[in-house]
Amino acid sequence: MAKEVQTIGVLTSGGDAPGMNAAIRAVVRQALAKGKKVKGIKKGYAGLLAEEIIDMDATSVSDTISRGGTILQTARCLEFKEAEVQAKGAEICRKHGIDGIVVIGGDGSFQGAQKLARLGINTIGVPGTIDLDIACTDYTIGFDTAVNTAMEAIDKVRDTSTSHERCSVIEVMGRGAGYIALWCGIANGSEEILLPEKYDHDEEAIIKRIIEGRKKGKEHYIIINAEGIGHSQELAEKIEKATGVETRATILGHMQRGGSPTCKDRVYASTMGAYAVDLLCEGKSNRVVAYKNGEFVDYDIEEALAMQKTIPEYLYSISKDLV
Repeated sequence: MAKEVQTIGVLTSGGDAPGMNAAIRAVVRQALAKGKKVKGIKKGYAGLLAEEIIDMDATSVSDTISRGGTILQTARCLEFKEAEVQAKGAEICRKHGIDGIVVIGGDGSFQGAQKLARLGINTIGVPGTIDLDIACTDYTIGFDTAVNTAMEAIDKVRDTSTSHERCSVIEVMGRGAGYIALWCGIANGSEEILLPEKYDHDEEAIIKRIIEGRKKGKEHYIIINAEGIGHSQELAEKIEKATGVETRATILGHMQRGGSPTCKDRVYASTMGAYAVDLLCEGKSNRVVAYKNGEFVDYDIEEALAMQKTIPEYLYSISKDLV
């Protein structure tokens, strides 16, 4: 078992997610409550390599729990995949007295955490991504806020789509994972949900269903399209040309990453951040905090990264039945 830490570092890596600040706040205050020192690492692994490291106390995280984004900022750092760069990161941790790190991010961030753990830096991962695409956990920080932001925006588009008897192709985030699209498709009562995991590229079938719907008196049509499929504008143009129905594409984009986190994201992120500190104080390392079957638990990073996540078949099935 790795030794108990005395100074805990915290960083956010990859895409930002609402609730990350709640997790940072929990790490800082839980660590201080246990008599540990805390250092914030700015801009993820890139900031670690650049030694953008600051001391943090309770006031450092005052009035941050309601803020979106991350006060530590974030970045993607492809060079951290290289062994010599990872070794440099571990040495910088030791130089600054950091013997444990909480890494808030997704699978890519956890791979970096795994490498630091192998180099003797106690490391705990906390799942922070709006995509809900980490296999070991039923919840990831930011998903609840992002999906509610998207749902509310789609409701507004539906209002104007209904007024003009249009078809609307609405693109939500999710490059490799369709969870936002699936949840919004059900929550917004869309007629079509296009997911990266399930897309069959049969656009003619979509067009046929729109034409049949018009014949039955349907006055508007909502298609939720995941970012990983893309070409929303081209699809809208193709539908309008083939059906004669006025069709517009709306790409919601990065608005889904921003905004004040929901109550769930604040509470769950706070719990996960505190749990990560507890694990470090127990001398544990190379773990990922997760929410599974209604409980907060932890997994070995190797095990977590080996897991595969798929779209829930029943949820996907009812999304078609409830049209």
